Amino acid sequence: MLRRISNCFVITVLAISTTACDRYTELDTQSIEPIVQSTIEAHISVESNLQEINDHFPVTIRNYNFARESIEMTFYRAPERVLAVYQNSVETLLALGLEDKILAAAGLDHDVKLEFAEAFANVNLLDVFAPDRETVIMMQPDFIVSWHSYFNENNLGEVDYWHVNNINTYIKVNSGAVIEGTLENEFQDIINMGKIFNVIDRAEAIVDEIRLEIEQTLQAMDELSYRQRVIIMESRNDNIFIYGENSLAGDMVRALGAELITAEGANITAEGLIALNPDIIFTVYFGSGTDIATANLATNLINDDPRFASLDAVINNRVYAIPLGEIYCSGIRTIDGIRRLAAGIIAE
Repeated sequence: MLRRISNCFVITVLAISTTACDRYTELDTQSIEPIVQSTIEAHISVESNLQEINDHFPVTIRNYNFARESIEMTFYRAPERVLAVYQNSVETLLALGLEDKILAAAGLDHDVKLEFAEAFANVNLLDVFAPDRETVIMMQPDFIVSWHSYFNENNLGEVDYWHVNNINTYIKVNSGAVIEGTLENEFQDIINMGKIFNVIDRAEAIVDEIRLEIEQTLQAMDELSYRQRVIIMESRNDNIFIYGENSLAGDMVRALGAELITAEGANITAEGLIALNPDIIFTVYFGSGTDIATANLATNLINDDPRFASLDAVINNRVYAIPLGEIYCSGIRTIDGIRRLAAGIIAE
């Protein structure tokens, strides 16, 4: 490819030189030199860009299929027609400045973050939460990124089907591809997007910002009188689901230097919560971080229940709401989750 362009460059310069000779009576050498210089600079620019692409690709990425088996995919160029399904899939691409690569988006629980609203304005948002395989086939994407649960026969279709048809996929790791949800999985998802689209510097900057936020919180934790005992819970009808140490939420709490009371994610009763008596309760709700009414509803389920009046977290007004999107397969919202958890933990 580079040789072909170089040949074209030589022909162009020769053509310019010949024309210049024929019209020497009309053009002096000072008139010709800017034209030649401009052609040389354009050639160098093209060659430099091509060299950068050649130096980066091919890129091999390790991910998963629907059976949760580890697989490898090779990208020979950056995708140009991306179907992004679910909030963090869409917002990660926007954060990396890749809105022009999004063929279509779907699966938004709420509006994209305000800082991405302008970039998202021209993105094709589908009416369905997750398109089926036949619809996706007609869209002709060259890359599909989503959660594990949507790569089934009733939604996007199996990962293996797309790979047979030379279309790469990416399952967000903490969406169910592995048993243990961790911050490192979120970081790796962001870095992998950076590698796939050759914007690794942007991806690393996002991850570095989150790591810095954790580091600063740990420094603030040194001033607390003792290690805070934390529960992250979700009200499910008559049951209370506790996020355990194998969840992303649990890993966030540990990373911030607090004590996650329960090791295993499980349903417990009201009596069980009373027996645990945490210093801090984070109660999960579905919605954006600016959804005040829904957040208040989540905290009121604890604060207004007379059964929980004796809890230290209730007595000390340390029951906080946190949106699911910030502590489960959170993508770039990971930093929002870290900040929200940190604010509650250090507010002794």
